[in-house]
Amino acid sequence: MRSRLFWILAIIYSSLHHIGSGSTSTTLKRPRAGDPFDTFPKNFWQEFSSPFTDTPEDEELEVTETTTHEPFPFFADPYTKLNISTQLSSSVYLHCRVNDLQGKTVSWMRRRGEDLTLITFGQHTYSGDSRYSLEFEEPNDWKLLIQFANERDEGPYECQVSSHPPLVLLVYLTIIVPHVEILDERGSATPEKYYKAGSTIELQCVISKIPHPSSYITWRHGPRLLNYDTSRGGISVKTDMLPGRALSRLYIANANRQDTGNYTCMLGNDITETVVVHVLNGEEPAAMQHANGNRVQASLLATMVVFFVVY
Repeated sequence: MRSRLFWILAIIYSSLHHIGSGSTSTTLKRPRAGDPFDTFPKNFWQEFSSPFTDTPEDEELEVTETTTHEPFPFFADPYTKLNISTQLSSSVYLHCRVNDLQGKTVSWMRRRGEDLTLITFGQHTYSGDSRYSLEFEEPNDWKLLIQFANERDEGPYECQVSSHPPLVLLVYLTIIVPHVEILDERGSATPEKYYKAGSTIELQCVISKIPHPSSYITWRHGPRLLNYDTSRGGISVKTDMLPGRALSRLYIANANRQDTGNYTCMLGNDITETVVVHVLNGEEPAAMQHANGNRVQASLLATMVVFFVVY
């Protein structure tokens, strides 16, 4: 920089010297031999006539463009589709874990074909169904709670993040309806069961398709709960919760006519099965008489066929 300044001052001095000598030429000429400017580099005049820059020769100006992007929201779990199963009448959570939300909003939608229905927006619930609600769990879980799930709740749900483009997590909810069947002591299913007075009533309730048992199995005689009944005596209930199924046995000792009626096995309030029990004091019910009559007629017919074949 200092050498350049010196050259400029020298040129100004030389120009003034030529002007003072009466020179009319405007062309820059190399000085004569012996001139004090002979010590300048040979390319000095060429460099001076070029466009001048104040930038040092040995330094290069590097311009690097840097762009800082704000963090983009993303789902904490490594999937965008999820299948959830729950039992009829139970409560279920649909999870949506979002990291780096950065002020964006999380919403839950219910999809039916091409239609989307808003359920929650942020921490506010907009569904008219009070069974739906939003529960936020730190640090990042936006949970949709569905209480008393029924078969109409089955289908696809979407968790959406209001980014650009939006993030979508698809959750498919399956409602499992347990199968209930009441069997007798021989393991036979029948809508009606006959017992003699003084005998022991034994009924088995078999419930299958239970992914998550969420309630106890109860027995009722009409409206009366039998599981904890102590007024009659001789009543016992034994229940076994097995993987994916349950087995409950009802025993009523020394049956009498007052034990006649409807017996219902219940899982929760919506899963039920009923059988009719008859307690008889020595007499045969009409159904048993009809069956015995059919057996007698069949026996007589077989005897007659054998008689005619032999003779």
